[in-house]
Order: sequence, then structure tokens, then C-alpha cells
Amino acid sequence: MRENVMEELRQMLPEDETKQKMIDILKRFHSEEEMDSVDEDDSMLSEETIQKFLSGNQVSLDDLSPEEMKQFQRAVASGELGKMIEPWNPWWLKPSARTISLSHKGTQLVSPFLDGQEMAQLSEIPPGPASPPQPVSKLISTEPSPLLSFHLIDIVYSYCFTLRLYNGDWQSDALGAAIVALSMSSVLGEGPQPETVAEALVGCLERTCSPTYKHAGGLRFGLGLIDDTVSLFSLGGAALVCLLCDLQRLLQSGERELKSDKQRKVKKGERSKLRLADRKVYFMMCWAYEQPADVWSSLSAIVGIEKASFATLELGGKPVKMEGEGECKGKGLIEEV
Repeated sequence: MRENVMEELRQMLPEDETKQKMIDILKRFHSEEEMDSVDEDDSMLSEETIQKFLSGNQVSLDDLSPEEMKQFQRAVASGELGKMIEPWNPWWLKPSARTISLSHKGTQLVSPFLDGQEMAQLSEIPPGPASPPQPVSKLISTEPSPLLSFHLIDIVYSYCFTLRLYNGDWQSDALGAAIVALSMSSVLGEGPQPETVAEALVGCLERTCSPTYKHAGGLRFGLGLIDDTVSLFSLGGAALVCLLCDLQRLLQSGERELKSDKQRKVKKGERSKLRLADRKVYFMMCWAYEQPADVWSSLSAIVGIEKASFATLELGGKPVKMEGEGECKGKGLIEEV
């Protein structure tokens, strides 16, 4: 696996098809950014009005005058209301994430000798498997694909996207979060399977900048999510196992919610897609558990290099500067609700 990862690093070329796709994304992003610019004076809603809405049920939309309603709609469209929301601090960026460990069987490590502060830190991290991961050799009869590391990049990115989009609270709408995760991941959904690191990342950025999710933050949001992906791979196998367990719980909760919602019109194959994604995530968790530690450090470095190459691509011979680069990490990326 290490050889596969290093070979991918050697094969990265600045002028391949995936780089051209990235250039197209950048062109589209900058043109749409100019078209969507709004007069700042017209998009502002008074601080007092915003606080009334966020403080509880004191005010409803019916209480607004026509002019206030226009201001409110402009504030939503411009992302002004998003600034009033306390940003969620992802668990993978917390100090406790650097000390994640599993038992020798690969299950969640729980010690009766932890003090209160250590237990609080432990609760910040999604729990690992309740039972030991099965050997991959028992799950499939052939050798695992050498492309699984690239597939995992796609899955990790989709997980980060979903949690960032829901500000860390996917339990509030498990089914909606599960659908978002499937639509963002080419591996868990029905899209083409990436065969390189660049293909995995470009595919993720294309979906992030699509009309469906453009409101989340567009290209800047996507570049911040690549930083999240780099951070998670740098934490090592135990953190990735915990992540995949959390994603599996998300998908299972979504399926239960779908089954219990009698009012919802279930699209054909919706439940089967969730079950299939659940099995894929479990397989990836078992596979990740068996990988040596140096695989993740190498993969983290490669993803970081690819992200840096996206930021230095040229448009018309002029280097493109990504506004906000390096500022996304550790800060709220949600711009509107």
C-alpha cells in the first residue's frame, strides 16, 4: 500500500486532465462570484432584528414589515445570518484527537482509571467499534483493490462536508445528513470511482461547487474541507476507524428515520442505497484498521501537495490567489442557514 501511495506521488503531473478540470472549476467560481455580488448596503439586516429571530419565539416572519422582509431575505441570501451562529469546532481539530487509540482488538478503548477531564476529552471523539473489525480476508475472496486509499479520501471528505454543513449536529436530521453524505461521495453514491488522489479531490470539489451545494461556501469551503481531510489522515488509523464508525452510525440512523417516516414518499431504491453505503463504510473501516501507520502519513502528505497545486494553478498566465486559504482551518465554514 505504501508503494502504491508513493507511486501516485511520483506520477502527479501539473498538466493532466484532472488539473484542467480544476482550472474549469476556478474559472466558473470566479465568474459566478462576480455575478452574485450584492450591494452590501442592501443586504444588511439590523443587528436588533437578527437578535430577535435568534433569541426565541418573540418574533415571526408575519411581524415584519414589507421592507424588513426584503432586508431579511437579503441577509439570508448574502450569508449575513450565518455570522450570528456559533461555529462548531470539529472533533478532529481538538487536542484530544491526537491521542485517539483503540484496544488491541480494534474496539473502543475505555479505561476505568480515567479522571473526569480525560473522560470529557474522550467523549469529544466518536466512539470506535463495539466489536472487533472482521478481517478483510473474510469479507472478500480476492485481494483488496489498490485504489482503496483513493476511495477513502472521497469518503473522508464527504464525512467532513456533511458534519460541517450540519454544524456538527447530524442527529437533528439523520436522514437528510445521510442523503448529503451519499450525494457528496462518488464512492458511496453512484458516481465514477476515483483512481488517483487528484481525481478524488477534483470530484469532491466539483460537487461542492455545484448549484446544489454552492450555498455552503463554494470553492473556499471545499479547500477548507481538503485541509480537514489532511488533518484526519495525519491523525492515523485509529482516528479514521472512529470516523468510519460515526459515518456508519449516521447512515444507519438515516435508514431508521426513513423507515419510521410514514409521511415521506420513499424514492425507489433509497433504502437499498443507504444499506449498500453502510456495508461499504464497514468494509472500509475493517480495511483501514489493517493498514500500517506509514500509509496514512504518506497519504496525508500527498493530499496536502495536491491541495497546494490547486491553489497555484494559473488562469490566463496569472497565478490565482485563493482568498481565505489557510484561514479555514479551525474556523466556521458555514456562511448561511
